[in-house]
Amino acid sequence: MSELSDQRRALHTGDAPAFSALTEPYRRELQVYCYRILGSVQDAEDLVQETLLRAWRKRDTYQGRASVRAWLYKIATHACFDALDKRSRRMLPMTAGPASDPQAPFSPPIAEPMWLEPLPDDLIDDSDAGPEARYSARESVRLAFLIALQALPPRQRAVLILSDVLDWRASEVADLLEVSVSAVNSALHRARTTLTSRYQARSAGAVAAPPDDARLSALLGRYVHAWENADVDGLAALLKEDVTLNMPPSPSWYQGRDAIRVFMANTIFGSTLFPGNARGRWRLMLTRANGQPAFAVYLRGEPGTYTAFGIQALDVDGERIAGIVNFGDPALVTRFGLPPPG
Repeated sequence: MSELSDQRRALHTGDAPAFSALTEPYRRELQVYCYRILGSVQDAEDLVQETLLRAWRKRDTYQGRASVRAWLYKIATHACFDALDKRSRRMLPMTAGPASDPQAPFSPPIAEPMWLEPLPDDLIDDSDAGPEARYSARESVRLAFLIALQALPPRQRAVLILSDVLDWRASEVADLLEVSVSAVNSALHRARTTLTSRYQARSAGAVAAPPDDARLSALLGRYVHAWENADVDGLAALLKEDVTLNMPPSPSWYQGRDAIRVFMANTIFGSTLFPGNARGRWRLMLTRANGQPAFAVYLRGEPGTYTAFGIQALDVDGERIAGIVNFGDPALVTRFGLPPPG
């Protein structure tokens, strides 16, 4: 009996342990797949749970013509489509409006679920894609890529991820979406055209440095020192001239080294970010998010105590920082599995 037939028989028995044994190995990759489509880790977690629930309820419909993995991806894709029918696309402030005046009042947070969320690097599996994939596993979760991806209609997002990230054949994608191969190729062409106009993939020589790269470590060390010592000039020296700073859930965002320098001396959430008695106000703990260097950020509270503030992701270009996204959500620190600072 073939492996697919064995899987079909195991599912049709209705045995819960057998079902878990067949489906659980795909939980993590399904979560990252749903994250790429939805732009939210929390939504992706919920959709994977919904996928497994639907799979359990529909286990009798599995015919064994495709692998259990392909069957789960089909269910997950349609679960994502159903979710997107009820939710707006995710974005960052820089895609929602023009850059803010660094001397103007800081815009209050928008609590609606409209912002992209960071993805812990621990969830990224470099083995998901084959050698012909156009975008690597880490390239395809970079925030810049996700911003462009969210501009695509849901079906085009799925086609592009399956084809260019996971390296599925057009016939496999057609089976999943229940459309013709020509329809898949047409959707893929449109998706690639739109993506190319909004996103420039890193060349082989510009791939982000690995976490243990000495120059990257030195840059991150200087960055932490500047933040924790309230050194505005030291921080500005690490930034590219056209650097961007996003701080969801606030819609305010800033572009340019000089603008960010001015903002750092301005007022945020009713207290100054760097000036005054700011030395030691912040603590940063190194982590990684979306294939990029990141920090858990902690804010000083009572004397000698710090509370979680959020996750800060950096876009590093050579020996300068090209982008900072400060996700101001304390719950993210827990989601990244990071403890309070020592």
